[in-house]
Amino acid sequence: MKPDNSILDIAKQTIKNESDAIKNLISQLNKDFEDAVNCIIESNGRVVISGVGKSALIASKIVATFNSTGTPAIFMHAADAIHGDLGTVQKNDVVICISKSGNTEEIKMLIPLIKRGGNKLIGITGQMDSILAKQADFALNSYIEKEACPNNLAPTTSTTAQLVMGDALAICLLKLRGFSSADFAKFHPGGSLGKKLYLRVSDIVGNNLKPKVSIDSKVKEVIVEISEKMLGVTAVLENGKVVGIVTDGDIRRMLNKHENIGGLTAKNIMTNNPKTIDSNVLAIKALEAMQEKGISQLLVMDKAEYVGVIHIHNLINEGIL
Repeated sequence: MKPDNSILDIAKQTIKNESDAIKNLISQLNKDFEDAVNCIIESNGRVVISGVGKSALIASKIVATFNSTGTPAIFMHAADAIHGDLGTVQKNDVVICISKSGNTEEIKMLIPLIKRGGNKLIGITGQMDSILAKQADFALNSYIEKEACPNNLAPTTSTTAQLVMGDALAICLLKLRGFSSADFAKFHPGGSLGKKLYLRVSDIVGNNLKPKVSIDSKVKEVIVEISEKMLGVTAVLENGKVVGIVTDGDIRRMLNKHENIGGLTAKNIMTNNPKTIDSNVLAIKALEAMQEKGISQLLVMDKAEYVGVIHIHNLINEGIL
């Protein structure tokens, strides 16, 4: 049986429902949120985040976000906590419990155990008159008017609100800690994201051949050098210093312009003042420079010394582009 609305209409309504609920979270923020952030910052322990059902899945995601942005965190399932895993919580840890109703049996049993241990408790709940909200040291209001589910049953909008509240906490903590892109790179060394944050030109250029000719090299030598080094370019040196560059494009333009190329040298066809980049620069900066200048290669320098060529294909192969 087909629904009354089209598939796209249903999808649009779902997104609108959730986006409206997220906007409403702004007006629900209060001093408890600020105090919760300060509590975490001032703590010498970790953040233990707990929940049951779909809230447990959201808790796990928030843990991952905290850990990747400089706030040590660990997940503890509320049901497992009351059956032996409460030892996860250490003396100086701050505990966050997530529950839409704030009255689930596991959460109700867990609250006094946390309080007995002297740990600070942050509650994220959609019911501010719930046991969790009343017993928490800091209660964060994730109230939503209704779920995206047409039966108002399946956790959809409510879990989105919980996740956004967790993101808001994480970003506040990140800002207060002065967590930088360099810090981020330490926790994300793998994949293209990590490479953008730590991979340097020097890590790449050493894997390439090093094309170079002298300023007096004959055109045939220049063509052979470009062909053999397979980077579509060669540096032109005079007395060991870079004075120019010859690219595939320069070769094509030369062939179109000159009938007789026998007497030509690198000096006659090179481009002066070639674009260069320092070997210690991040590879992502090399990509940005190439895109800005509309070129495919950069000569790589270590101070005044020519060390090789970085090609846009290198950056593609590394997943930078």
